[in-house]
Amino acid sequence: MEKLKKRWGLTSNFQLVIVFIVFAITGSTAAIVSKPILAFLGIERGVMHPIPYWILYIIIIMPVYKVLLVTIGTIFGQHTFFWNFVKKMLRGMRLGFLLPKEKQEKEK
Repeated sequence: MEKLKKRWGLTSNFQLVIVFIVFAITGSTAAIVSKPILAFLGIERGVMHPIPYWILYIIIIMPVYKVLLVTIGTIFGQHTFFWNFVKKMLRGMRLGFLLPKEKQEKEK
């Protein structure tokens, strides 16, 4: 656990537990929220072939998960951690261009 705390820059076991709770809640919630979004778009499991349905489900779940991760993380008082986590995920997926430009201090 100490390695994980150090890697994530967490300072206490309590903070680590909060992070685990947020990940658990967010994963389940993203899966639940994505199904009505697909239904609203007219994409239903019984109507189309399972392979395109699951591909679209995964495509929808990805942005929903990121938004929920920051939102739920903020509710639990860990906004900075989860915002940095989502930025790192987006950069890893080569989607860093979606992020707002960060202010860079001028070097003297």
